[in-house]
Amino acid sequence: MNWQGVIPAITTPFREDLSVDHAFLAKHAAWMIDNGCTGIVALGSLGEGATLEFDEKISVMQTCIRASRVPVAAAVSALSTDFAVRLAKKAEEVGCAGLMVLPPYVYSGDWREMKAHVAAVFRATKLSCMLYNNPIAYRTDFLPEQIAELASEHENLHAVKESSGDVRRIAAIRALIDERLAIFVGVDDLIVEGIAAGAAGWIAGLVNALPKESVALFNGEDLYRWFLPLLRLDTVPKFVQLIKLVQAEVGMGSERVRPPRLELAGEEREAALRVIRAALKSRPQV
Repeated sequence: MNWQGVIPAITTPFREDLSVDHAFLAKHAAWMIDNGCTGIVALGSLGEGATLEFDEKISVMQTCIRASRVPVAAAVSALSTDFAVRLAKKAEEVGCAGLMVLPPYVYSGDWREMKAHVAAVFRATKLSCMLYNNPIAYRTDFLPEQIAELASEHENLHAVKESSGDVRRIAAIRALIDERLAIFVGVDDLIVEGIAAGAAGWIAGLVNALPKESVALFNGEDLYRWFLPLLRLDTVPKFVQLIKLVQAEVGMGSERVRPPRLELAGEEREAALRVIRAALKSRPQV
C-alpha cells in the first residue's frame, strides 16, 4: 500500500433500486486516479460501508481493484471483532493492498477492549494497515501514546488517519514515534494545517467530486480560500449526502444514498446547493 498523497474515501454509487452500480464505481475510481490520486479506500463511512452486506463489500473491493492502477485499501468496520477479522482476511484474498481499520460500530469500550479489537484485525493478515482515529464519529479516541503502543507491537501498522479535529495530534504522534507511521489528515477542512504540521497524506472526501482541485491543494496550490466552503461539507453528520450532491452537481455521480440516510430535501438541500453552486461558479482553472 502506498500511504502518501491524496487517497479518496470513495463513495459507493447506487442504481435506482439501491443496488451497487459497479459500472459507475469503476468509472469513478479511474477518473480520480487519472486526476492524480495515489490510492483508493473503499467501504469507509463515506462509502456507506455500514449499509452494505458482506458479499456487497467484497464486490466493491473487486471492482475498485479491477478499475485501479493504484493500490486499493478496504475499510474494516464491523459490529463484532469476528466479522472484522473475516472481512480483513477476505480483503487480502481478493487482492487489496491494505486495510483501514476502524473501532467497532455501536460499542465504544475502554482502551483494553479497543486495543484487542484492532489488534485482532492487524494480526489477521499481512496487509499494510492504517488505524482510523475518529472519536467524533465513533466515540473511541486512540490517544498518541496508545497509537505509539500499537505501532511498537504491530509491524504491519504503517499509517494512521487522524480525524480528531485537533491538528496538534499530528505533532504529538510525531514526538513519540517520529516517522514510524505515515500520518494522514482525515478531516477535509484541516488539510492545509495538517500538511503544515507534517501529515504525509489525505484521506479525502470532496475529492470524489473535485479530484483535480484536491490534488492541487495538497500539492501547495493556493486554492484554500475557494475550496474551504466545500471542504466543510465533509465535517457534518450528513457529509455523505452532501458530498454526493456535489458529485451530482459536477456530473460525476448521483445523490442516491441507502436508508436510513435519505437524500437532502427542501430548504436544507437548497441551502447546500447555494454553497455548492457559488463555489462552482468561481471554480478556478487548475
